[in-house]
Amino acid sequence: MAITGGQLENNISPANPAVRLSSGGWKSARLIIFVEMAEHFAYYGVSSNLITYLTGPLGQSTATAAANVNAWSGTVSFLPLLWGFIADSFLGRFCTILIASCLYILGLGLLSFSSMIPSNCETPNQLVSCASQLQVTLFFCSLYIIAVGQSGYKPCIKVFGADQFDGNDPTEAKAKSSYFNWMMFGICISILTSRLVSNYIQENLSWSLGFGIPSVFMLLSLFLFLLGIKSYRYSDARGVSKNPFARIFHVFVEAIKNKRQPDLDKYNTNETLLLLPHQNSKQWRFLDRAAISCDIVEIEEAKAVLRLVPIWMTCLVYAIVYAQSNTFFTKQGATMDRSISPGLLVPAATLHCFVSLTIVIFIPIYDRLLIPIARSFTQNPLGITQLQRIGTGIFLYILAMIVAALVETKRLQAARDDITILMSVWWLVPQYVLYGVADVFTLVGLQEFFYDQVPNELRSIGMALNLSIFGVGSFLSSLMISVIDKVTSHSGQTSWFDNDLNKAHLDYFYWLLACLSSIGLASYLWFAKSYV
Repeated sequence: MAITGGQLENNISPANPAVRLSSGGWKSARLIIFVEMAEHFAYYGVSSNLITYLTGPLGQSTATAAANVNAWSGTVSFLPLLWGFIADSFLGRFCTILIASCLYILGLGLLSFSSMIPSNCETPNQLVSCASQLQVTLFFCSLYIIAVGQSGYKPCIKVFGADQFDGNDPTEAKAKSSYFNWMMFGICISILTSRLVSNYIQENLSWSLGFGIPSVFMLLSLFLFLLGIKSYRYSDARGVSKNPFARIFHVFVEAIKNKRQPDLDKYNTNETLLLLPHQNSKQWRFLDRAAISCDIVEIEEAKAVLRLVPIWMTCLVYAIVYAQSNTFFTKQGATMDRSISPGLLVPAATLHCFVSLTIVIFIPIYDRLLIPIARSFTQNPLGITQLQRIGTGIFLYILAMIVAALVETKRLQAARDDITILMSVWWLVPQYVLYGVADVFTLVGLQEFFYDQVPNELRSIGMALNLSIFGVGSFLSSLMISVIDKVTSHSGQTSWFDNDLNKAHLDYFYWLLACLSSIGLASYLWFAKSYV
């Protein structure tokens, strides 16, 4: 990757390479990590308690509020694909981050302002909404401005941070892999702090203050980002004269047009023999027919994007499992004994902090202990390959589902034996801990994989593809739950998701997810084995 320091992306000259001692590297990457921490504090300061605000001050029903949260989350997950296209094709990542940050801050400011608008009535917790039409309209407008800003910011900032390392340099390649680990470390500290601080302020002091603090942190994020403007490395978009999407689309079009033509090696033997050892891959050979009018490098770019599809699809089951910790795990905890001392209860949602806490503890162990040990055996600078890392995490998610199913079975049995004696909520900690360890492998591994395995000019869209896994997984999870609920409640039978969890069967659902995850892992390993 050709890189340069202290220039905007569209004005880069390959003849002016970066000076390693004065630009990029850990100096810039550490600053990006702090930028990410401030942004994640802002985002989770809004998203983690959004359903409480909808069902509280805005007076929405639980079903309506849940639908609104899902719609907003889906928007946040899918819009990065559009922003990735804009960043990689037109604006560049630096300019995209600046524009998205401004929209983000505008949305957070309007959100805080909307919560200051007086309600129509003084009686709290009534069945009808006290919120005025102006307040509701301004709230949802600001919420979706946040979605637009965050979905442009998130994929670009991660890629921009990784761009501070040169993947062609062995030393910096190791540092880049470590960067993704420490980025997750910092993010989890920020998420943990936001869940503890913002949620308390919103529910016990003031919603306007609770939304205003995230606005301040997003302003801090932008300020920190601008501090490093003279020391960053900016990618050299090799194909700036030709849109990368246009190049790849052209390859597919030409391959279809020339489908009756012989293979590449039959009509261009000399060129194929020259490029085959280090460029031309044997997968997706039908695209080689585009070589009549397309460059071999362009064909390999198209193949690189196409090879991601099976990995993307087989990771969707993992994303379905990933979605459960914020929903049914919390519902489980709400039915258990959460008392620490007389009069002091642990909020069920707070247990999710064990995921972040586990990641914070495990990442230094993984990066400083496990990776060097693995490196001595495999001779791989990364310790283990990205695909091995992702597969390990998926396997741990299967174990988490098995543990969750066993704990839920025990909880149901205890409730049937004596409904007055509640099972301790600390029984849920092992499944949260397994989620945290699995995230270190799969969540971080997917970010690194989708960054590294796409052409340089498409890395923003690569990160957006990674984010879309979780968006599609959330929608699939909702669809599964709806279908299972209808099927299992047919003919007067008790649904697996009955409102009374002591009559429900979440354990059956967890066993089903464990089985589906096992099938997904087997499919993933099949495709990963042949991945080039």
